[in-house]
Amino acid sequence: MRRTKLIATLGPATEAPGVLDALVADGLDVARLNTSHAGPETLAAQLVAVRRAAARADRHVAVMVDLSGAKIRLGEVAPGTVLEAGASFELRAADGTGDASGATVSHAGLAADVSPGDRVLLDDGRIELVVTSAEPGCVGTRVETGGPLASRKGVNVPGVCLGVEGVTERDVTTLHWALDAGVDIVAQSFVRSAGDIAGLRAHMGDRAVPIVAKIEKHEAVADLEAIVDAADAVMVARGDLGVEVSPERVPVIQREIVAACRAAGRPVIVATQMLESMTGARRPTRAEASDVANAIFDVVDAVMLSGETAIGADPAHVLRTMSRIVSAAEEVVVDSPWHRQRSAADDVAAAVSRAVCELAEHLDVAAIVTATQSGATARAVAAHRPRVPVLAATPDEAVARRLALVWGVRPAVMGSYETIDEMIAAAAAVARETGIAAAGGLIAVTGGVAVHVAGSTDLIQVHRV
Repeated sequence: MRRTKLIATLGPATEAPGVLDALVADGLDVARLNTSHAGPETLAAQLVAVRRAAARADRHVAVMVDLSGAKIRLGEVAPGTVLEAGASFELRAADGTGDASGATVSHAGLAADVSPGDRVLLDDGRIELVVTSAEPGCVGTRVETGGPLASRKGVNVPGVCLGVEGVTERDVTTLHWALDAGVDIVAQSFVRSAGDIAGLRAHMGDRAVPIVAKIEKHEAVADLEAIVDAADAVMVARGDLGVEVSPERVPVIQREIVAACRAAGRPVIVATQMLESMTGARRPTRAEASDVANAIFDVVDAVMLSGETAIGADPAHVLRTMSRIVSAAEEVVVDSPWHRQRSAADDVAAAVSRAVCELAEHLDVAAIVTATQSGATARAVAAHRPRVPVLAATPDEAVARRLALVWGVRPAVMGSYETIDEMIAAAAAVARETGIAAAGGLIAVTGGVAVHVAGSTDLIQVHRV
């Protein structure tokens, strides 16, 4: 059983007949809808397609909507535009088609944020500018590293705190659509502080779904502990992060983020360019395979594919390749004690979750079965990375889908129950029906004496199926 979860981004390449079914059959756990490159009609069609494919395969697949966030971009640029090193180039607030002399930038207040000497990177750092002047409505720059420039390319200003909104109007509109549509997870782009997460959560009202904080800004790295505490999960989004900070810092920061999430029991995702060459190639590079494996050695909850599946030549083949790399790396990790981590939490639920994992180490149990209302029990148990599978039995379909993101958890929907005995019987029935435990085998069941009360985990029982 593969413990690490697989996330794939949907796009034009996944719309071909049979592709999404193949992805689900090959182990897709979370489908990512990228709102930066798709409108409402496309997003709605993708959501319906995922739900239908998951139903056909009888699997719980979560749908994660990735909000575009306050990404600063250039406006329209004339085809064939090339910037030459040493030339002047203006970043303007006024509308108009750009050329080699300058272009519109989406952040009208950029001039108030930058100073002469600041670096401005375009197109993921392929073009480098240095600010020479900053007047209202226009930032003058000198081209340090030139190259071809196209419309809508990203703009980054490393080391500068820009005066942009944490939650944009477009994010709010997309969020409301996502909540109405019943998505399972929301990823928040360009998080800078825990306050940005609180702002997004406030827009959810009483329809809260888990928030994945994407770490891709230098400010977020500085506020990492508070962000981990505020978010429901964290993504190491190495694309913009690799532009915001120096490249040699990215692997170090990745380890810091993963360690912080592991200590706090937060699910953590590693993303961006994991198998980038497979957008067109049939085989990954050795470096890419090592990159995926190293994330598994750090025992992250999930790894993510972006363009490889959204616009790649063979999305299902890429997912199968990643699954094979993950499974091979897990053979080393799952049977090694060094990957396990004790939670610092001292509440009853955390202690019980830790205890059931230790019990599973010493008894020949087939699985830990968590009877969970909100998913909290399953997440708490999974945080200890037990050797045996974690079967999360819940009466709530939405909770089951959300748990598809969590390391080692196999979600399942069980019947309703009113007493502890009924809860244990229902959990055992699910273990048998899913094939995770055979008749006569042992399972360790954990849940709450106060049934139907989220977060009340205080019970462990070893049960013979």
